[in-house]
Amino acid sequence: MKKLVIFDLDGTLLNTINDLGLSCNHALEQCGFKSHPLNAYPFMVGNGVRKLIERAQPSATDAEIDKITAAFKEHYGKHNRDTTVPYNGIDELLQKLTEAGVAVAVTSNKYESAVVDIVRHYFPDIPFVALRGQIEGRPIKPDPSVVFSVLLDHPTPKSEVLYVGDSAVDIETARRAGTESVGVTWGFSPVSHLRNAYADHIVSTPAEILKIAGVE
Repeated sequence: MKKLVIFDLDGTLLNTINDLGLSCNHALEQCGFKSHPLNAYPFMVGNGVRKLIERAQPSATDAEIDKITAAFKEHYGKHNRDTTVPYNGIDELLQKLTEAGVAVAVTSNKYESAVVDIVRHYFPDIPFVALRGQIEGRPIKPDPSVVFSVLLDHPTPKSEVLYVGDSAVDIETARRAGTESVGVTWGFSPVSHLRNAYADHIVSTPAEILKIAGVE
């Protein structure tokens, strides 16, 4: 049985795409740029807020990106729960892992204050051993530093760690960190991206993660 399961957040535990898109559109419009259809945002997210803004407005200067990013964070801080919901089966998955004695953690390219706020709101009864997001001085995924940060707080042999995410970025993060990877099909990326990234496992339901972790 695995001893630690590390989850990505957006597209893995929570469907956050509409709130992300709405906040990005608000920031773009506030700064004088055109907004995008919400169905365009799954192709822009996954590499942190600044990269999201760069993709949403590729012609923007660094100063404009700074301004849009600040407007995004201000809006998202107030509206990050408007439409966000856990994916079906996630609550049960986290509960069963915890009851079986498997530690759980979250690593995300979302800025860390938002990660902590959102996770504690949606999963208040789950005793996560670490909640990690983007902070100054620590590279974002697929750099494995964020995983190593979790392992510093909760030392676990890499052979007993499972990393779960919805994108090629997550699969590459797991590979660089030396952990087994699980790609989930219900998130923001096409299944082909998970296959092309050579995910160790690809699952279409949260219950399948329990079997891979050795809980069922």
